[in-house]
Amino acid sequence: MHQLDHLTDVARSAVRLGNELIKNTRPHTVTEKSDRDTFTEVDVRIEHEVRAFLAEATPEIDFVGEEEGRSDASTDSPYVWGLDPIDGTANFVHGVPLCGVSLALLQGDRTVIGVISLPYLDLHYSAVLGGGAFVNGKRLEASKTAELSKSIVAIGDYALGEDAADKNRQRIALTAELAAQVERVRMFGSAAHDLAWLAEGRIDGAVVMSNKTLDLAAGILIAREAGVLVKDSSGAEHTRASTHTIAAAPGIANQLLSLVRSIK
Repeated sequence: MHQLDHLTDVARSAVRLGNELIKNTRPHTVTEKSDRDTFTEVDVRIEHEVRAFLAEATPEIDFVGEEEGRSDASTDSPYVWGLDPIDGTANFVHGVPLCGVSLALLQGDRTVIGVISLPYLDLHYSAVLGGGAFVNGKRLEASKTAELSKSIVAIGDYALGEDAADKNRQRIALTAELAAQVERVRMFGSAAHDLAWLAEGRIDGAVVMSNKTLDLAAGILIAREAGVLVKDSSGAEHTRASTHTIAAAPGIANQLLSLVRSIK
């Protein structure tokens, strides 16, 4: 645990680099990766700076980033850092203050450290496997909501690119069913916000009809350490191999999972 505590401090310092760049930099170049999916020179700069910082601080640990992939280093460490430099890039480009930096330390199929910073809101989250989750030093706890009709549920963005129409038929059906049963549906456009705010009890559930490790790994650990249940749509425990991400406060988890599973 002592080593993980040290690595958590390293992760917080790394994420602070991205936090400051997001707060103090506006994007000038927006590049399209695929259909309506973009990145900016700020995403790339954050990834470069965090990669360089971690290479110096933890040279024994490999690194993979969302924009430029895995580092060339070959190490014997069981760990690898995984970074999403700006989660919510579309929000960042348009000046919507819902975006963040998400960094996870992965050990095989497990996430052992998760750190998320939401720069415009000055909210800084972290969790160590088995050690609880915290925001700005305060321990996190999932909401106590026990009725779906009194819950706020966040949903992930609609699909883009190839097969988007087919994928979105399911997402739109899910939105309609949630709208009929929950208090409010929200789409923040950032999985980091969805999962961190779920851990904090600001919302009660989150449904992401995909599973991208770099987007989700840190947030899933933070949520779980706050008492959130995270499942696949099959009802099995969520893993990196899961197809969907269903996360909820314990009091509504079964109700939300049943709703998601009813969507064809």
